[in-house]
Parts: sequence; C-alpha cells; structure tokens
Amino acid sequence: MEDYKFLFKVVLVGNAGVGKTCLVRRFTQGLFPPGQGATIGVDFMIKTVEVEGEKIKLQIWDTAGQERFRSITQSYYRSAHALILVYDISCQPTFDCLPDWLREIQEYASTKVLKILVGNKTDRDDREIPTQMGKNLPNNTTCISWKHQPKKPKMWKGYSMKLPRNSEIKPEARTPRFQINNEITPVIQLDCLV
Repeated sequence: MEDYKFLFKVVLVGNAGVGKTCLVRRFTQGLFPPGQGATIGVDFMIKTVEVEGEKIKLQIWDTAGQERFRSITQSYYRSAHALILVYDISCQPTFDCLPDWLREIQEYASTKVLKILVGNKTDRDDREIPTQMGKNLPNNTTCISWKHQPKKPKMWKGYSMKLPRNSEIKPEARTPRFQINNEITPVIQLDCLV
C-alpha cells in the first residue's frame, strides 16, 4: 500500500480527439501512445507525486468527449478538486466549444474547484487557434491557462504544484491508522485539513 498525505481527484474534460488520454498516459505511464482510440465513458488512473516534501495521490479521471457520454461525465464533476479543460490548438471547433464546457463545470462542479485550461498539441504546425486567442480566454474566466506539447511530460509538474497551493481546495487527507492485535483502526482527527 502506497503512503500519501492527500488525495486529489482530477478530471479531464473536452471534446473528443483533443488528446486527454494521451496527456493522462504520458503523465501516469510515461507513454505517448500515437493513434490512441477514443475513450468510452470514463477511464481512471492513479499517480503519486511529491510536492514540497509531501506525497500526494492524484486520481486522474479521463472522460469521453463525445456528446452521448456527457451525462456520465457530468457526474464526475461533483467531487473533483481540479478540472482540466483540454482543447486542440489545431482544431477550431474544440476551442469554440469551451464556453459550453465551462457552463457545465459551473453547473455541476464545486465553486471551489481548480480549473485549468490546456491548449494541447502545440508541437503541431497546423495551428488554428492563434496564441493570443488562447491566452485571452482565461482572462474572461476563472481558469489557469497552460499550453502543452504531448510528447513532453513537464506540464504535469505544474498542475500538481497548483493543487496543494490553492487554499480553496480541500483534499481528502488520508486517515492515519494504527494496528493492534492484527486489527487496523482509523485514528479520528478533526480539523486536520490544510
């Protein structure tokens, strides 16, 4: 059993084909899977990271972007600590749908959820979203903006650093346990969230 101090639920949303699964697999497994198929429903992976000396477990939920799965993915917003909204800089319609995704987030997610906007596939030459357009959207929303090259895993370090530093987010602290006579008992602590 891996030891960690906090547990954060991170949910990736955005249109189909924007590269959500590739982002997750690159971060959790170090793989860049070219030709990745579409996610059906929701997929889930775990990664433990160390931030400022503390181990943090990230539950990363990769949601399907197709319209027919929208009602399923909306249910995952409720308990999320962070929502990563991904668009493809080489596909204008994925950017044009961002206001719809933001409305869903506003309707179904906690008001304290950390929202991160990611312009994905910045290594491509066929850009359709001008850089300035991508930079302007977070100014009109409460999102943090990032750009990402899918073959480079660096961006996740920045995301995981934002989670514990955002004072509005209340992660699940792992309940300390002790063992007596082969029975594991949780230790109850009140007001222990940072």
